[in-house]
Amino acid sequence: MRAWVWAMRGAALALAALAASCLGSTPAAPSSAAPVKQIALTIDDAPLPDGPFLTGAERAQRIIADLRDAHVQTIFFANPGRPAPDRDARLRAYAAAGHIIGNHTWDHPNLRDLSAADYIANIQRADAYLRATPGFQPIFRFPFLSEGETVEKRDAVRAALIQMGYTQGYVTADSYDWRLDQLARDAKTAGAHFNMNALRDLYIQSAVSGADYFDRMSRATLGRSARQVMLMHENDIEALYLPDLIRALRRDGWIIISPTEAYADPIASELPDTLDQSAGRIAALMHAHHQEALFTEQRAAYGDLDEPFSARVVNHAR
Repeated sequence: MRAWVWAMRGAALALAALAASCLGSTPAAPSSAAPVKQIALTIDDAPLPDGPFLTGAERAQRIIADLRDAHVQTIFFANPGRPAPDRDARLRAYAAAGHIIGNHTWDHPNLRDLSAADYIANIQRADAYLRATPGFQPIFRFPFLSEGETVEKRDAVRAALIQMGYTQGYVTADSYDWRLDQLARDAKTAGAHFNMNALRDLYIQSAVSGADYFDRMSRATLGRSARQVMLMHENDIEALYLPDLIRALRRDGWIIISPTEAYADPIASELPDTLDQSAGRIAALMHAHHQEALFTEQRAAYGDLDEPFSARVVNHAR
């Protein structure tokens, strides 16, 4: 029932937008109100193996409970070829909780490393498994956000996805949870002691500031606040701090919407004519339309997390 309600909310929002576009050419009255900031949370790489702090099963239980308590629906982009013994149980648990299951390829290859034909076969292998999974919808997200290194390869995969009935599960904002998770794994292996509150604060700061950055980029590039889609991962950082992130986003003025609502935004219908998708759909549109001059502010790179992580989060003294 919950999944049906979320789907109806998304459909209603899309129909309202369509109706508004058909009312004629009279411009809307100017408003001094702050733009409405809307964002969907989306989770890649399910199911990941055990992490530095939690097992895969523990992580799944926490994520499901936290999303339920916060009344948030997400989409899990799945790699069914990952060697997780509880793969089926985890994906079915996410679906049973009302979440969407999307396709993230069979085993997470980078399109740059494969031919278009081999990459499409990898997608098809995942599709054959996922079609029988409850909660599945034909939404595809490129691993590493990479559409390859040539226009020919990019266009071949795009055409294959359309032929298979897929839409693109693009992102607009990166939480950089994947970088913090990797730093935590490395530090744990090195025997470091963690300040878990500092790790939480660093993650929340990175994710919220990133969402705000891409909202500003959206208004500079599109002239409006697009519905944002945050890139997250099924890792320990999310499982540990998801409630904190949701509260922080809401305090910052963000309305958390479903993926269905987010992908009803007009930017979903435009495939940017660029090979650089690494910063998400809005940045790609900016590059494709040569609008870089509209926005000169720089987003901190993921490597900028390394120094504060080392200085604030870990202590290697034994």
